[in-house]
Amino acid sequence: MNLASIPSPSTGVIELGPIPLRGYAFCIIIGVFVAVWFGNKRWIARGGKAGTVADIAVWAVPFGLVGGRLYHVITDYQLYFSEGENWVDAFKIWEGGLGIWGAIAFGAVGAWIGCRRRGIPLPAWADALAPGIAFAQAIGRWGNWFNQELYGKPTDLPWAVEIGEGANRVAGTYHPTFLYESLWCIGVALLVIWADRRFTLGHGRAFALYVAAYCAGRAWIEYMRVDEAHHILGLRLNVWTAIIVFVLAVVYIVVSAKLRPGREEIVEPDRDTTPGKDADAKNAEQDADAKKDPLSKDEPGESGKDLTAESTEAAAEKG
Repeated sequence: MNLASIPSPSTGVIELGPIPLRGYAFCIIIGVFVAVWFGNKRWIARGGKAGTVADIAVWAVPFGLVGGRLYHVITDYQLYFSEGENWVDAFKIWEGGLGIWGAIAFGAVGAWIGCRRRGIPLPAWADALAPGIAFAQAIGRWGNWFNQELYGKPTDLPWAVEIGEGANRVAGTYHPTFLYESLWCIGVALLVIWADRRFTLGHGRAFALYVAAYCAGRAWIEYMRVDEAHHILGLRLNVWTAIIVFVLAVVYIVVSAKLRPGREEIVEPDRDTTPGKDADAKNAEQDADAKKDPLSKDEPGESGKDLTAESTEAAAEKG
């Protein structure tokens, strides 16, 4: 019998006056704001401009949400397309179900589009966002607490989470894997901040460190979970994903450090010096110089007028 435990909320909906807001969605929204706010501070510190992070996030966040949902639906298709299930539920993102792997992959595509439009190197932008993303994950995981989902094995530990009777769940006390992952993500964010200051990480290595560190924790936390999942060689699919992505991130850090040591000196070009604007500015300067040039053919100056007058007088004398 537990003398202490973490109670789960009686409802997953937060009432904001007449507006109902689901706790899961609320945690995601707060996490996004924290990531953008903290990322903006880091971007400015690296020489970027205020507002750029938010501008690119406008592309990255929607792509990330779509990617996260797609990954979840594809890997847990039986929850939506099995007999007796309603496929429309696959679109109910507010009820939970975002795969971080799909969110990061698709979010990177959106960020690439945003960075390309601004002439910004994606690795530099990702480095600035890395710890903020980890903080966002730490906050977002509490959405699982509101939905009473993604908990671990039964336990009598004082910090066990209380789960009530419901669809596909049995009342009891379980390992709060959402809490473990939330705390781990905070540690990952602090690790990236420290390593970035200590080793001056650049060219995407701070982001790769975030990915590797997160995967290291996700592997053992995923192993503790008891929710339904696909298994390969006895391990959950997400455990294999974490292992593979961890190896790729470490390889990237090693190879990148050899090929491109140090950090980018310029992370964001002046908006007024983009290629198209350079040509316009140059043409405008040439037009202004032409108007000021006293020997200009289009608009002759006083010297031009004197030469014309002298030519006229000479012709008159000859005549």
